Amino acid sequence: PDVIIEAQFDDNDAEHGQDHLQDMLTDDIKKLSLDTGEKGKAAGVTGVHRAKQDDGPKVSDPRLLPDEFLQRTAKVVYILEKKHSRAATGFIKLLADRNSELFKRCAMFSPMDHRVPRVYVPLADCPPDFVTKPEAYSQMLFICRIVDWKEDSNFASGQLCKSLGQAGEIEPESEGILTEYGVDFSDFSPEVLECLPQNLPWVISPGELAKRRDLR
Repeated sequence: PDVIIEAQFDDNDAEHGQDHLQDMLTDDIKKLSLDTGEKGKAAGVTGVHRAKQDDGPKVSDPRLLPDEFLQRTAKVVYILEKKHSRAATGFIKLLADRNSELFKRCAMFSPMDHRVPRVYVPLADCPPDFVTKPEAYSQMLFICRIVDWKEDSNFASGQLCKSLGQAGEIEPESEGILTEYGVDFSDFSPEVLECLPQNLPWVISPGELAKRRDLR
């Protein structure tokens, strides 16, 4: 009861000759039980052996255990590349503590994507009448971009970039999704438009139809 050894096996272990791992685990438990029993006899204990949590043999050096019995752990030390666009769609509201100094400077941005943290945004980025009439913006979508997130804070810091419009409408919702994923939805430049046929109406020539597969 003093030592618990965990091992993970899948259905293919037996097919790859891994049966000896289970045998090794059984042998180790038997040895630990025998050692514990012998210590009890040497101390003159008769009857039921009472084991304390701190008594009995312990594996002091994990390097003595096979790799299959160890759980690998790691720690993030550096971010090589930031994949997320740091932009999110959501709503703004006043802070709950009206007596705090932070209430006078910041508002709370709540993103619709719950994987993104809530963000402190400056009141200067909010609409001028937001503090006096916050209910008027309760269903208004905004785009916020995260600029910093300190290790000792539950909330990130950011800036409001744009007001999209009322939640539930197609155009604001679509623009918010495209912005979050970094999709450029601006108008095509004149250079791109010049690549298109200029003589309109344009039709597909019979020669092209003869050598292409029509997927229309």
